[in-house]
Amino acid sequence: MPLQPIARSSVPDEVFNQIAGDVLSGDIAAGDTLPSERRLAEVLGVSRPSVREALQRLSHAGLVDVRQGDVTTVRNFRRTAGLSLLPQLLLTGGELNISVARSILETRLHIGPFAAGLAAQRGGVALSGALTACLDELAAQTDAVGRQRVALEFWDHIVDGADSIAIRLMYNNLRAAYEPVVDALAETMDAEGSRTDAYRELAENIIAGDADQARTAAEALLRPATQTLLAAFTAIEESS
Repeated sequence: MPLQPIARSSVPDEVFNQIAGDVLSGDIAAGDTLPSERRLAEVLGVSRPSVREALQRLSHAGLVDVRQGDVTTVRNFRRTAGLSLLPQLLLTGGELNISVARSILETRLHIGPFAAGLAAQRGGVALSGALTACLDELAAQTDAVGRQRVALEFWDHIVDGADSIAIRLMYNNLRAAYEPVVDALAETMDAEGSRTDAYRELAENIIAGDADQARTAAEALLRPATQTLLAAFTAIEESS
């Protein structure tokens, strides 16, 4: 396991990120055992409490199985981890993981219309002020990155209106995965972000309480940019 010393003395986040990165990349395989807490502290150059805290976090994330007084075993994260790992999976070694990006786009395309329909049913006119304010701000933006950030807030209000804790938690993690790459993808996504008319139509259907039309408008808004990016990802994979 190619662990590297960590420069700072009390950094459980760094310990977590380094071990999690090795697990997610496959450098540490499912079923492997980690060195002892003491040995990890020595190799990484940090305190044992920092290692202990990091191991607890790794356990909660579904990456390892920590047994008191026993070995720490790496788990198959594809079967045990949750959506909170998406941000780390999306950027692997500083590079965009196309497979993960594709899965996020596909999920977004299906969850978005469903959330919009629920928002129309459960939020309706109560969302008028928040959605209208976002539409005004979206129209006022002069750059692609700014439009993307307003679009995220727009969807944040829709998710609030959907009143579903499962959708909220999924959205939180999808957004956390997307935000670090907003600047890089903003121009590509601007074909969507600049469609203020499509955002307005979606908002109007939600405010009117028309769930069917809200779902249709949401899919019409999300699908074009999704298909463009998916096609770009396929082209990159085929050329590599």
